[in-house]
Amino acid sequence: METTDNPGSADNKREHRTAFVFSEKFLRHQPLASDDVESSSRLKAIIRKIESAQFYPPLLSVEPEMHPEICKYIELVHSREHIDRVEMQAHSTIICRLAASAILSGIDAVMENRVKNAFCAVRPPGHHAFDKGPFGFCYFNNVAIGARYLQKKWKLKKILIVDWDFHHGNGTEEAFYDDPSVLYFSTHKLEAFPRTGLRERQGIGEGFGFNINIPLPCGTTDREILDAYKEELVPAADNFRPDFILISAGFDSRKGDLLGDFDVTDAGFSRLTGIVMDIAAKHCSSRIVSVLEGGYNFKGLASAVEAHLATLRQP
Repeated sequence: METTDNPGSADNKREHRTAFVFSEKFLRHQPLASDDVESSSRLKAIIRKIESAQFYPPLLSVEPEMHPEICKYIELVHSREHIDRVEMQAHSTIICRLAASAILSGIDAVMENRVKNAFCAVRPPGHHAFDKGPFGFCYFNNVAIGARYLQKKWKLKKILIVDWDFHHGNGTEEAFYDDPSVLYFSTHKLEAFPRTGLRERQGIGEGFGFNINIPLPCGTTDREILDAYKEELVPAADNFRPDFILISAGFDSRKGDLLGDFDVTDAGFSRLTGIVMDIAAKHCSSRIVSVLEGGYNFKGLASAVEAHLATLRQP
């Protein structure tokens, strides 16, 4: 990964650049005792894999800093009561805020035209977090905060959130359940934690139709998940016409994961990424920020992330 921009270099052309947003501080996050499977080894495996990969053009390495207004943006998604619970229970609240800040750093890199897209290798993950205190390894909903940041800071109107984690992003669903400005699309196993994500849950009020849950069975293959994206996501996105796409990139839907029983391969993740990139190219100038969620087979997680990044960085 390179760490500096060179305006005169061909490698600096926006259409050939993907940012890799990461801080070693994420390795210091101390989850609750019951959440110890969400360990720093996840990110260590990813970093080892990325450092050994031959990406050309190279990834742009972005070291996130704490956003000066991160608390304001967290409060656009979470209640004061939730934030207080996190501060009382989490051992590393500052790192939880830094994870949310990292998504804002990735968004800024894309919106400032420094890169075409970005992948944020963060922990803790976020898509289960919504006003219940720490839940499912999650503290603050990183993707939801990013969506509100896009709308408030960058004045974008319509945000598409794509979630391919094995587990349903119940926190993200709740955050936007009555909001027609955010289209949430999730593939997941219904019977898995947190046992939410019924297909009938489509939103409420003005948000009806903007929450799309696609439960999939045990052993879901590349073909089955890709069919769901082609048949359900693509037409929905064409109707919605997003201004920006965020991905809740959970790789516990990969085959061999410790907490999932889908059979999605690295090639499958590459093709899922390609589908989302096609939507972004059509509707929002290729603007994507992908955010790490689950993935607990360290070797498999690293391999899937490499495939995801290899596709993201293609012209």
